[in-house]
Amino acid sequence: MDTLRIILQVLLVLTSFLVVVLVLLHKGKGGGLSDMFGGGVSSGAGSSGVAERNLNRLTIGLALLWTLVVVLLGLIQRVSA
Repeated sequence: MDTLRIILQVLLVLTSFLVVVLVLLHKGKGGGLSDMFGGGVSSGAGSSGVAERNLNRLTIGLALLWTLVVVLLGLIQRVSA
């Protein structure tokens, strides 16, 4: 059970970091952090809609994985206590 807990904790840290990075990469509506990293330049490109849609899917998928890991860690904590 301890090995599973360690694996889930490492997965939680990795998914937390990746979700933060992916959220910051989204195109801003009013010139936020995404414009600092070139978001304003790519907003005129025609293919940015597909990239934004894929970024949305990846962010949602990672957020769901993060939620699942949190729930599993909570269940492990409840069972072991």
